[in-house]
Amino acid sequence: MISVGIVGYGYWGPNLARAVAESGVARVEMIADRSADALGRAALRHPGARLSQEIDELVNDPAVDAVFIATPVQTHYPIARAALLAGKHVLVEKPMTTEPAQAEELIEIAARRRLLLMVDHTFVYTPAVQAIKRMIRSDELGEVFYYDSTRVNLGLFQSDVNVIWDLAVHDFAILDFLLEQSPVSISACAAGFLSGRPENMAHLTIHYDGGAFAHLNVNWLAPVKIRQTLIGGSRKMVVYDDMQTSEKLRVYDRGATNGLGAYEHMVSYRLGDMYAPALSSKEALVTEVEEFVRCIVEGATPVTGGGAGLRIVKMLTAASRSSQLRGHPVDLNDLKVAS
Repeated sequence: MISVGIVGYGYWGPNLARAVAESGVARVEMIADRSADALGRAALRHPGARLSQEIDELVNDPAVDAVFIATPVQTHYPIARAALLAGKHVLVEKPMTTEPAQAEELIEIAARRRLLLMVDHTFVYTPAVQAIKRMIRSDELGEVFYYDSTRVNLGLFQSDVNVIWDLAVHDFAILDFLLEQSPVSISACAAGFLSGRPENMAHLTIHYDGGAFAHLNVNWLAPVKIRQTLIGGSRKMVVYDDMQTSEKLRVYDRGATNGLGAYEHMVSYRLGDMYAPALSSKEALVTEVEEFVRCIVEGATPVTGGGAGLRIVKMLTAASRSSQLRGHPVDLNDLKVAS
């Protein structure tokens, strides 16, 4: 059984520790956090885990096989680097790093030392997103035309990252997993309405080399919480509503095509049935921990490995640059302003 050390027991660390404990394939060996109060909470929930206020103590502990990092974004790179150099497998909370060069270095170290490097893009492991991926692979949806997502709520305001790095990162990861296309350019317009805080709302547009188009609306200053995505294909369309307790996915046999022959100037509409596929109730984080351990044992590459993490960081970097240019598109290939 893989022994895991959890670094950071604030907002997300408790979820990671719980998922490890419930997975049956790994155990919580140690938890590190500089806060004595956080360690007090950890002691109540994981009485068998050793505790420390020193991150280096956990990273260098010989009884720890893997390090799970749930700390502020700017600390991901140094902690992950230290863990990899200490011979530990690493799972790091999203986003992987703050810069592409940092992500590239972590990938290189992990490859050289034959260690697993994985990023906690949790939504990729949800039953709903996994089901959509199967629909795309089986060609049930046909050619994917667009991905339109609304991810808004009131708070939780972050101090170290803006709303793009906090919320849009989820859609970037989902898109990276679902689409067998590469992003060409990103446009982002962002604004902040609370003094001294990062941008709290943004609209993003992503163009893909296969013709797909994505639009994202992310916002920390909305009166209601919405997590809804529309995916339009040439054969069927999907509504993914993560706020629903049942019927998170609805698949519609609907669409529009150009007319033929004498009717080529007309648009033909197809209005077929709708169905809601049954989805597993298994928690995504537990699935993610199982995938982490499986990849260690089998020497496999996870779908949210270092390569995926790097691609997402590149998208975030391009989006940030575009927002600084007031929405001017930024090319993903070289992160220069697109013509």
